Amino acid sequence: MLENARNVLAKLHLHTPCFRVLLHNIEQKRWIFASMQLDMIDYSIIRTLQRDGRIPNASLAEQVGLSASACSRRLDALEKSGVIRGYHARVSNKQLGHELIAIVNISLSGQFQETLREFEAAVKRCPNILVCYLMSGEYDYTMRVAAKDLADYERIHRDWLTALPHVVKINSSFALRDVIDRPNVGIDVELAKGT
Repeated sequence: MLENARNVLAKLHLHTPCFRVLLHNIEQKRWIFASMQLDMIDYSIIRTLQRDGRIPNASLAEQVGLSASACSRRLDALEKSGVIRGYHARVSNKQLGHELIAIVNISLSGQFQETLREFEAAVKRCPNILVCYLMSGEYDYTMRVAAKDLADYERIHRDWLTALPHVVKINSSFALRDVIDRPNVGIDVELAKGT
């Protein structure tokens, strides 16, 4: 099976930066890892999908210079490898009535495994927390929180943030306006050639 996986990967003509893909070995009923590498066509596919995630496969294939079937195979490999993690609509929080974005830094009573697990489980239940990162440095967590206005943020702070387990300090700052709001890293195909 591993030899078959290598043959499949070789047929995809994958070159340059390496990523790993999990392949299922049906005969042995186990998962194996095989190395894959991105080439310029893969970067072109990713860049095109970042601009238009709803582009039909035929149009995508034409833009990147592949047949529709070859493009579909490449796209399938990128999805299975986890390079492409999904497709979704980007919505405007402001248009949905959440005009205020707060950047919230939180310190916990400790960084024990159980403490972190309980905190993170509670964070996932708060619908207004858009992003949450475990941090190094002064604070344990940093999050982005959407609120309708200051009164709504006060409610979120009182009912959700201060109720999170093990919290000893909350520091909130408010975003005045977006300067850059990228969903992910842009890919410059010309620069990627040098990798």
